[in-house]
Amino acid sequence: MPIPLSSNDTIWSVSALNFEIKTMLEKGIGSIWIEGEISNFARPASGHWYFSLKDERAQLRAAMFKNRNGRVAFTPENGQQVLIRAQVTLYEARGDFQVIVEHMEEAGVGRLMREYEALKKQLAGEGLFESSNKKTIPTQARHIGIITSSSGAAIRDALSVIRRRSPTSEVTVYPTPVQGETASRQIVAAIERANQHHQCDVLLLIRGGGSLEDLWSFNEEIVARAIFASDIPIVSGVGHEIDFTIADFVADLRAPTPSVAAETVTMDQYELMTQLDQISARLVAQFQRQLASRLERFTQLQSRLMSFHPQRQMASLRQRLDFACSRLNLLKTMRLEQARTRLHATLGRFQLLKPTLKIEQLKQQTSNLDHLLQSVMLTRLQTSQHQLGLLATTLDNLSPLKTLARGYAAIEKDHQVISSVRQLQSDDEIGIRLKDGTTRARVISTHFSEESGQ
Repeated sequence: MPIPLSSNDTIWSVSALNFEIKTMLEKGIGSIWIEGEISNFARPASGHWYFSLKDERAQLRAAMFKNRNGRVAFTPENGQQVLIRAQVTLYEARGDFQVIVEHMEEAGVGRLMREYEALKKQLAGEGLFESSNKKTIPTQARHIGIITSSSGAAIRDALSVIRRRSPTSEVTVYPTPVQGETASRQIVAAIERANQHHQCDVLLLIRGGGSLEDLWSFNEEIVARAIFASDIPIVSGVGHEIDFTIADFVADLRAPTPSVAAETVTMDQYELMTQLDQISARLVAQFQRQLASRLERFTQLQSRLMSFHPQRQMASLRQRLDFACSRLNLLKTMRLEQARTRLHATLGRFQLLKPTLKIEQLKQQTSNLDHLLQSVMLTRLQTSQHQLGLLATTLDNLSPLKTLARGYAAIEKDHQVISSVRQLQSDDEIGIRLKDGTTRARVISTHFSEESGQ
């Protein structure tokens, strides 16, 4: 049966109701912190994150947009416990209650990290991390104290390294819990006990890797102050190479692993033997150099002593006398040889100045000149005859008689050779020379040819 509506009843649309509820949620609750476990995590191509946040009895939908999730330092996974700050709202299109996440961090880790950073900043300000406060670590410790769990892998690794590298070093283990609520206080007690005994040259504070919660005992302030107050140098080797604790910063030396911490305070026995061999070799070499130097000095002194002995002086004088005699004999021989050479030279000059020898030389020179003159005259005569023959041949080739012999004639007038008709006139008497003689003739008439130009 339909329910009648009164005039005061308001009819809501679905969208209007959802908008009203959304407004009430956002204004009434606003941004809050929520802790829960992630499930149904989805990351579509848009880059936004969509997931459910649940606990033992309930769950709610959550969304974290791309402009926010880019600041998260880890990638969420299903089953991971997280702490979020979110805005409570309503997704109007489906009417689903949800939260819009503004910030996300791992549950528990975020609080611990804030405490870690705060304590680190405080202790750094007090100077606990300053290098000037660090104590010197022995490279070959005779007595090593180890503060760690007696059942962990760290103690086994450290003892193995010490036995291998330095089997003569003494080791005292201070068994201590390295995880849990009481671990930090017992670590402090172990450090204080080691300082009371005064038997260790160095302390190794070590443990294996783990999460931030597992390593938290080494981030406690009481542990940091106990390390700083220790009179014995402390090497920390906590966790893996990427793990850094407050104890690492306060310790006199930080090693990345427990094994490296043990290596830092021990020297390999083979390396030590090598160094001893090198030192021994240097000592032997230095001794040999000193011995050689002393022997050389002794030899020099012995030689000087012998040089002043009378017998040595007499031998020296006898040697000088022998040398002088040899030099005198040599000088006598050289003088005789020089006199003999001068005598031969003088005799040679006398032989050259004899008249008979000079006459013979002049005769020889005269004979040589006579032969030379005859040779030159004969050569000149032959050259002149040859040149004369060449000139006669040339003259004969240029002779007019040669031309006349070929049937030509030479015409003369008044003893001048006629070369043109214009030089002749009628009744001129001319001479005609042929190859075998000359005849006289008279010009009857002349004719000038225009074609030849003569």
